[in-house]
Amino acid sequence: MPGSKIAQRSFAVRRLVHASPATSGRAGVTRDIRGAALLEFAVVLPLLVVFVVGIFDFSGAFNQKQKIEQAAQEGAIIAGAQPMTDMVGGSAATPTNPPSLLPVVTAIFNSLAGSGTLPAANQGSCQMTPPPVPTQPTGGLSWTYTISGCAGAIPGNLVITINRGCVCGSCGPACPAGPPISVSTMVTVQYPYNWRFNSVIQLLFPGSSGYLATTQIIESSTVHNQQ
Repeated sequence: MPGSKIAQRSFAVRRLVHASPATSGRAGVTRDIRGAALLEFAVVLPLLVVFVVGIFDFSGAFNQKQKIEQAAQEGAIIAGAQPMTDMVGGSAATPTNPPSLLPVVTAIFNSLAGSGTLPAANQGSCQMTPPPVPTQPTGGLSWTYTISGCAGAIPGNLVITINRGCVCGSCGPACPAGPPISVSTMVTVQYPYNWRFNSVIQLLFPGSSGYLATTQIIESSTVHNQQ
């Protein structure tokens, strides 16, 4: 029986010797696969981050655009119902400040503040007390109100322009042949949007200047004057 035990031990040694290179090879292949997967993940991760942030950022810009458009529509409806008795053509040096336009500016401001578009609403300079003083082109019936500080640390102002003397051809489509020519009110709201996508691009490609940090979103609405 000692001979059989020696034979068994010899067979086990040969099996171990023959099996060791194969086991080592499989372990090396496993390490290579794991390394390749880690490398692929490192390459894909920045692109995935850009993709996710881009979706979030562009949806935020579209959402803000919708809120600004709604505020412009609300302001235009109120402005079109205001009387024209206090509409006086001033000048750039001495602009007029019609009291009938204050409810329009207040409605637009409150609409944007209520929707969360103005993060610094009713703080610092971003408030309606005292009311902002408008600018006016010479002889025109257009007033521009600028309210600063509403975007917090983001540069840019809330700019509201109200044109009570909007006629076809000047701030709308071409006039039809012959009278009558209707006079309308056009309200334009301008407010900046801060792109987070720009920060991600700068992180991946430092010094890249192909993407703007902020974009001015401008929306207008026009209604016929009722008085």
